[in-house]
Amino acid sequence: MKHLLIAALLWPLALFAQDKHSKEDIAKDVERHRAMATAHEAAARCLESGKSPEICQRELLAACKGLAIGKYCGMRHAH
Repeated sequence: MKHLLIAALLWPLALFAQDKHSKEDIAKDVERHRAMATAHEAAARCLESGKSPEICQRELLAACKGLAIGKYCGMRHAH
């Protein structure tokens, strides 16, 4: 029982320690977010140009390769 109490008390500290990000990590995240935003802006322009959603989706996937998880470049719509 004593071990469970100690674990329960230390658990929040372990979670807090994991949330610390270095300045380099934050800079990389900022760079990725800007790259994803650029890719999404290009996708919006693609759709505005009259191209099919399938073509624009393929272009978005190509632009986001290695940036985000999933086929929506880190963003999903409610359609």
